[in-house]
Amino acid sequence: MSDHHNSVRNYAPFIGMRYSFSRKRNRFTSIVSTVSMLGMVLGVTSLIVVLAVMNGFAGELRGRILALVPHGYIESSEGSITSWRELAKQVESNADVVAISPYITEKAILAHGISQRGAALTAVSPDLESKVSGLNDAMTAGSLESLNGEGFNVILGSTLARMLNVVPGDSIDVTVPRLTVTPLGVFPRSKRLLVTGLFEIGAQADAYQAYVSLHTGQKLIGSKGHVDGLQVKTFALFEAPRVLATLATKLEEGYSVKDWSQTQGSLFRAVKLEKLMVSLLLLSVVAVAAFNIVSTLVMSVAEKRRDIAVLRTMGARAGGIMAIFVAHGLALAAVGISVGALIGVLLALNIADLTAFVERTLGMKLFDPSVYFISELPSDLQWTDVALVVSCSLVLSLLATLYPAWRAASIAPAEVLRYE
Repeated sequence: MSDHHNSVRNYAPFIGMRYSFSRKRNRFTSIVSTVSMLGMVLGVTSLIVVLAVMNGFAGELRGRILALVPHGYIESSEGSITSWRELAKQVESNADVVAISPYITEKAILAHGISQRGAALTAVSPDLESKVSGLNDAMTAGSLESLNGEGFNVILGSTLARMLNVVPGDSIDVTVPRLTVTPLGVFPRSKRLLVTGLFEIGAQADAYQAYVSLHTGQKLIGSKGHVDGLQVKTFALFEAPRVLATLATKLEEGYSVKDWSQTQGSLFRAVKLEKLMVSLLLLSVVAVAAFNIVSTLVMSVAEKRRDIAVLRTMGARAGGIMAIFVAHGLALAAVGISVGALIGVLLALNIADLTAFVERTLGMKLFDPSVYFISELPSDLQWTDVALVVSCSLVLSLLATLYPAWRAASIAPAEVLRYE
């Protein structure tokens, strides 16, 4: 008898599949099941595409902002570091540290003619800076080396230069909030600098960042031989927090160590949170589709009452009947999820070409680089995201099948057959 039960139970997936894809179904049930499958396709596709685009945005953001931001900083609690060369030697002795560059930074007002702009003025050593940040690669006019030239030179972000209406070769007046005492009174320090280069990373820094040489910076901002801190580059961006935490334990008292995840962390945490919120919102589309599966199965159970009664009289147990309807619901969901995942992956991999095609067809620019800092939709498809979306959708679908399957299993065969 137990073999008989097992064979009936083994039929469960087969009968469930027959119920899902049989042509002899009630027309209305058939429409509802098609709609729930399309809901699954839509939910899964949009989740995969949106997650890929958000990964792409996070990557763009990281690449552009961290092009100028070093992996970490070492600063002194006293405000400035006098013997920075000794400190640099000590830090560079760490095998995980690739390069070190000293810097001085201060807020400044830049003026040219009637145009004035606030800026962050950073003094760096050009040869060392090129090893620590991507500033050298971001130059669009002139070179980083030009800061070492004769006189007092400055490099501006391209947007800042546009706002001030200057090009390389023009002079600008820089005023910093440090005071110079003269017989005539106390004045803020100011200097005329020659613009020798422009850089562009395609992010906010283009509008407020200016660079001068360490020599100029010490004359204008700091005192001779002093620097505000050291910029540190480690062997890998994502290892920087660990490397700098280890470094902090080895340095003597009075030094504070920060890595990029602390200086820029809030921005990347915001992107992460946004990705999570959008995922939850889109998962609700999948949940709605899963609830449609509930209605499809409830209707199927009502339709198949006679079949269930016959199976029960043939010896099928309640568990076997439940398995049939769980298989029935999961078969519908699996088709929707598979098609959705396939379309989602194809769209995510070709989103840049698709947006370019839409732009050509409509004759308009969807992403104006001057507004969005990007010219096309970035996409970074991660297979872990795809696996997560598919598995969450399957779990939601499985939960949706349990109640109707339990209802089917609790049908009493005698009650049904009495009225047949």
